[in-house]
Amino acid sequence: MDLIKSIKNKSKAKESEMSFFGHLDVLRGHLIRSALVILLLTCLCFFYYDFLFDTIIMGPKRPDFWTYKIMCRLSDYFNLGPAFCIKSIPGKIINTEMAGQFTLQLNSSLLVGIVIGFPYLLWEVWRFIKPALLEKERKSASGFVFFASLLFIMGILFGYYLIAPLSVNFLTNYKISDIIENTITIDSYLSSVATLTLGTGIVFELPIIIFVLSKLGLMTPKFMKAQRRYAVVIILIIAAIVTPTPDILTMLTVSLPLFLLYEVSIWVSGLVYKQKQAEEKAFYAN
Repeated sequence: MDLIKSIKNKSKAKESEMSFFGHLDVLRGHLIRSALVILLLTCLCFFYYDFLFDTIIMGPKRPDFWTYKIMCRLSDYFNLGPAFCIKSIPGKIINTEMAGQFTLQLNSSLLVGIVIGFPYLLWEVWRFIKPALLEKERKSASGFVFFASLLFIMGILFGYYLIAPLSVNFLTNYKISDIIENTITIDSYLSSVATLTLGTGIVFELPIIIFVLSKLGLMTPKFMKAQRRYAVVIILIIAAIVTPTPDILTMLTVSLPLFLLYEVSIWVSGLVYKQKQAEEKAFYAN
């Protein structure tokens, strides 16, 4: 009998082991398809690089960038003074490595390919997770790809058109002495713009992260409301760092979307919390 039980246990272990490796094989398929799509988009960006570099990557460095033109119009309309209207971005962009420009083209094409292919990557992740969810969980998370992609795109646009240009203007104009001339390497410039833009896109995924944490019981609206004052301080510090002038209008322009994002996250957590309470009441009622 012990021998039979041992054989059965080994058989079950092998089945679970095969199931585990089977899941890994499925995951590999999703990752390979995502990588191929991102590679294709990267190749397209590489071959059409003139527009990508001149218009998109170097946009925040040009005084005629959309953000700077809007700031000048607002400055004229509200009489905010010359400090709010940005008409020149100092600092010379240079390359210091032999393969620097080729590496720049390759890296920036890959970054843009990842940004464009991010919704498809989310869709592949959803296809992998979906079979493991219950019917109720599938329905409650049915808009995952759409809302996560929408928030990411909004974050990318907010970071690119607001955070990145204001930061570029502030950092290129910042001087501790007239003896020091700002000469910026292209790697440093690309790294700064990409970090600010992609970082903001990830930050805008906060409601999705809060939704998942609330589903797992690790986050509650009560806790987020209690921590609101700390969130306000952190948001204001971020706004003060990236804004070029100390006026309240610019700080509010940067910080207001982040405040709204935090409040939306509290609302999302509240919805999940109420749903879980309703399910618990229905369970104990039966």
